[in-house]
Amino acid sequence: MFARTALNMHKVAVLGAAGGIGQPLSLLMKNSKLTTDLTLYDIVNTPGVAADLSHISTGAKVSGFVGEDIGQALKGRDIVIIPAGVPRKPGMTRDDLFNTNAGIVHTLAKACAEHCPNAAFLIISNPVNSTVPIFAEALKAAGVYNPKKLFGVTTLDIVRAKTFVAEMKGADVNEVNVPVVGGHSGQTIVPLLSRTGFEFTAEEVETLTHRIQFGGDEVVKAKAGAGSATLSMAYAGAEFAFSLMRAMNGEENVVECTFVESDVESTPYFSTPVLLGKNGVEKIMPVGEVNAHETTLLEECRSQLSGNITKGIDFVKSA
Repeated sequence: MFARTALNMHKVAVLGAAGGIGQPLSLLMKNSKLTTDLTLYDIVNTPGVAADLSHISTGAKVSGFVGEDIGQALKGRDIVIIPAGVPRKPGMTRDDLFNTNAGIVHTLAKACAEHCPNAAFLIISNPVNSTVPIFAEALKAAGVYNPKKLFGVTTLDIVRAKTFVAEMKGADVNEVNVPVVGGHSGQTIVPLLSRTGFEFTAEEVETLTHRIQFGGDEVVKAKAGAGSATLSMAYAGAEFAFSLMRAMNGEENVVECTFVESDVESTPYFSTPVLLGKNGVEKIMPVGEVNAHETTLLEECRSQLSGNITKGIDFVKSA
């Protein structure tokens, strides 16, 4: 049997738990032995989702909250995962979501600042390049911001990169490692294919880079108006959460690419490999050695990313 101790018991909240990402993400969190108590929050339907999940024979206790009950959902949490917001539809970019999702994330950030200021916050809501700065500014305004505990979840970019490289090279996906740095939309996503250990032609690099950067569009188009990447995003979000939980439990050498406040690049937030620890961010690693093609990609990334970050900060200032 799995022994539960105070060290490995995590109280997790999922905000936006009744949505396309939130439901499968909540299922994965309920299924994990790392979770001991799971609260689900959304504007509708969470009591039903919670009742459904509560029948699963794993140890985590599950409860659902709606509307004004967000304080109950957040109280005592040490990890809060936030996929709340509207999904993309065909023709929309992540940035098109800004006007709706920025307000949602800002509201949730203020509630988190009030009810669980010491939690680790994992932001999935798009556009991540802007919503992470929004969340940070809200926490700063409340005097509770801790840069070591705010993460933009970019893990889906790494998951896609590993999958696409493995498919192209006929490799075992579990043996493939592809660092993906920068941000979490379009050209701000920079896969470092030179660091995979595989040889690629220039054409293969172009094909893979575009598919990794715009893999979300592939899913949006295939779903034909029925939504965006939800199942793969839930998987990626859970994978990052599990890594963080293991690191918080004392496991060493847990490294994940994640979008955090950082001084390794010219922009105030950037995704690079981050060593996770008991208190969140342990060490932010630099981008490292890149080739000429990746240098060009990084230049394009910085230009766009800077504007995305500023847009988020300005939103809070004008709110």
